[in-house]
Amino acid sequence: MAVSGAKMMTRTKCLSYLETLLEPGRFQDYCPNGLQVAGKEQIDTLMTGVTASQDLIDAALDMRADAILVHHGFFWRGEDPRVIGVKQRRLKQLLINDINLIVYHLPLDAHPTLGNNAQLARLLGLKSDSTILGTGEPAIGLSGHFSSPKTIPEFVSELNQSLGRTPLVIKGHDRPMKTIGWCTGAAQGYIEQAAAMGLDAYLSGEVSEQTTHLARELGINYFAAGHHATERYGVAALGAHLSDKFDIQHQFIDIDNPV
Repeated sequence: MAVSGAKMMTRTKCLSYLETLLEPGRFQDYCPNGLQVAGKEQIDTLMTGVTASQDLIDAALDMRADAILVHHGFFWRGEDPRVIGVKQRRLKQLLINDINLIVYHLPLDAHPTLGNNAQLARLLGLKSDSTILGTGEPAIGLSGHFSSPKTIPEFVSELNQSLGRTPLVIKGHDRPMKTIGWCTGAAQGYIEQAAAMGLDAYLSGEVSEQTTHLARELGINYFAAGHHATERYGVAALGAHLSDKFDIQHQFIDIDNPV
């Protein structure tokens, strides 16, 4: 429960803290980061999830959440700007129930301790040595090494156990894997940088048609472990961090998504 005094979390205090923590101004992102829908000023109950879907909004209503914090929000670059259909229904539910929607996309991927890539490394026991620039500074992806060399079947088993799903594997070689790069979500395009760094393997969420050919021709093992499955952990860690700092109620809701 929320308490009075210094730890009480208002929307203004929360956004100010997150601005300092995640530094969204450093990123050229595909959506607006921070507050996307304004609700009540006082936040006692926070729900986190990967995507601001209708199912997640419905769960927030059941929980009587004051704010929803997600990785995938609304208003993506290039989408239809009209407030109709699915977008209208989602926004209407948030507005009439005075629920804040707070979104952090690339800044959450990149945060060195709470981010999706850092949290995935923690979960899988990967040791980070460097970064993968991806589309440029600031770097989003990470690179490093396994705690001990892995075969493809061994790493597949670990992914299955940790993430609850079996990854799609594109084999580029048969050597035991010592080094690996990773970037959650739709970061399959970074595979060429991972190969240029001499890494044995690269892990991301999604896969494209050309990823198969690149992995084989560049001689790097590729693992597509699911966009949703690889991005559950940053927003949950951020919500837990805010709960500890401001003494508010927090719950992470995992809306099943096989993609």
